[in-house]
Amino acid sequence: MRPLAEPAATGYQSVIAAAGFSLGVRCDEHEIHRINFLPPTAEVAPGNALAAEAARQIGAYLADAEFAFALPLRPSGTPFQRRVWHQIAAIPTHQTRTYGDIARVLHNAPRAVGQACGANPFPVVVPCHRVLAAAGGLGGFARHRDGFLLDVKRWLLAHEGR
Repeated sequence: MRPLAEPAATGYQSVIAAAGFSLGVRCDEHEIHRINFLPPTAEVAPGNALAAEAARQIGAYLADAEFAFALPLRPSGTPFQRRVWHQIAAIPTHQTRTYGDIARVLHNAPRAVGQACGANPFPVVVPCHRVLAAAGGLGGFARHRDGFLLDVKRWLLAHEGR
């Protein structure tokens, strides 16, 4: 386990360590505002009850890919982004969809779906890692096409048996 840092020092109300990365949670007492992928970093003890619950649920998912999240997420994004995120949230564990699959459902372009995926403020909870490029390629992840975040996407897909 990594050492604990104070929430005020990081700007996160909680940071949870995973295999090769960390997840930072920003929230108030009522809603999750954002979850960010971070390089491996010191864990942050939860700064409030919701941060503690988010840390518990993220830890449960990291231990068991079948875990179903139930966190209050602050409404954000454009109407189109919210429609994309709704489609992503409906992808079952152990399954994937392509940007094109989601675009067909929403009568839009795959590139627009990819941009909405990249803007997802709640990765892991809204599992954008389950969206792949045509022919099964990884595509991007969190607006990146290589490096650390694609390694995270690979880990999440392997964790879910994909």
